[in-house]
Amino acid sequence: MTARFGVVACRKNSYLCGMTIHHAMKTQLLAGVMLCATSAATAAEVPYVGSAEMFGPYEPTEEVLQSRRDFSADRFGIFIHWGIYSMFGQGEWYLNYGPRADEYAKAAAAFYPVNFNAKEWTSAIRDSGARYICFTTRHHDGFSMFDTAESDYNIVDATPFRRDVLKELSDACREDSLSLHLYYSHIDWTRPDYPSGRTGLNTGRDPQLRDWPAYYEFMNRQLRELLTGYGPVRAIWFDGLWDHDQDAEPFNWQLEKQYALVHSLQPGCMVGNNHHLEPMPGEDIQIFERDLPGQNTAGLSGQQVGVLPLETCNTMNNMWGYRVADTDYKDSRTLIHYLVNTAGLGANLLLNIGPQPDGSLPEASLKRLRDIGQWLSRYGETIYGTEGAGFAAQPWGTATRLGNRVFVHVLKPGTKEILVPVGARVASAKTFDDGRKVAFRPTEGQGVVLTMSAPSPDVDDYIIELILK
Repeated sequence: MTARFGVVACRKNSYLCGMTIHHAMKTQLLAGVMLCATSAATAAEVPYVGSAEMFGPYEPTEEVLQSRRDFSADRFGIFIHWGIYSMFGQGEWYLNYGPRADEYAKAAAAFYPVNFNAKEWTSAIRDSGARYICFTTRHHDGFSMFDTAESDYNIVDATPFRRDVLKELSDACREDSLSLHLYYSHIDWTRPDYPSGRTGLNTGRDPQLRDWPAYYEFMNRQLRELLTGYGPVRAIWFDGLWDHDQDAEPFNWQLEKQYALVHSLQPGCMVGNNHHLEPMPGEDIQIFERDLPGQNTAGLSGQQVGVLPLETCNTMNNMWGYRVADTDYKDSRTLIHYLVNTAGLGANLLLNIGPQPDGSLPEASLKRLRDIGQWLSRYGETIYGTEGAGFAAQPWGTATRLGNRVFVHVLKPGTKEILVPVGARVASAKTFDDGRKVAFRPTEGQGVVLTMSAPSPDVDDYIIELILK
């Protein structure tokens, strides 16, 4: 394999490492690009925001409906942001703020994650109580973390490691009964055919160069690879539509065809899209970033909460990808509370880990996984398979429901009396840990008031179980 312009020269059939030269036999375009005007007309056909009128009706298959039910019952998954950006220790957006793409790509030649062990990953994640993994197959930097035939800019061809980590992870997930979700970026800050949006404009790539039809087909071919070569995939997790949310002419992402491709390749595979908008036809999950559904403290989740299964993704520290200086980890109690509050809203928590350049999971992340796992081993019954409380978070905490059982999660130590706004009559109330009776009285039109014999203790979560009539 030879190097040209600081990247690895392609032997495959589309792009020189997805970064420099468009395959001449494919498009016959000078320098492998088209001018901006070519795709501008295409982009203007349909606004990227989407609507039922634009896409037509979507009828999920029974396989997808079952995947939705299984997903909603899981309540807890782990996000993995890992790529050559970990080499720089500056997070997954480093290319957007840092070097030129050709200099950045040189990191691939030194990417040898000697401590990567898929089974160790899945064992730690399984023991945390998480039920699924979402792995970043290709982030905005354009580097593929799987053995793709579409570009040599991938972990098998461009690095000395030469192992398909996604294949190993997929196999390990099946061994440990973890469902596999795959993150896939709609953005590529390096390929000349990607129509530039508002990010990745300082990578050395000419932002005027674009060929949307070629890029769209490239993505779809990669999606076909992912959905035919790596066993069962329960969801494709798209990201990046927001890159064109400031276009003068609304951009047509052609989602209907792409979503249909996903559903056709694996009838049980769900589609989610982190576009920060209300769900579009063809989607099966509604995603919220760094916020619980209905909240918008981070400015990324102002959309209305819909009827699809819900998922909120968040970080253990501050970054998604590994950042050497980011040691500001949330403590285990905070993360447990976030999981409980998410379940109280009828949603899943997708908690992120950014593996280190050597392929190992940071010890700070592993400790928190162990702590959450210990808690779920005792209290998972109050989380898995439950529905939301049906009411907003309260000053004392939240609640989850399983049939006629309501689990009241008292997250504020020192609480003596609380009002639980349940809309049904209560037959009994007892502490979850030791079954001691808790005094209760109904209140007209408000729910039930619980009175503890002593203030709630300073524990991660003091749980009271109500049985409804």
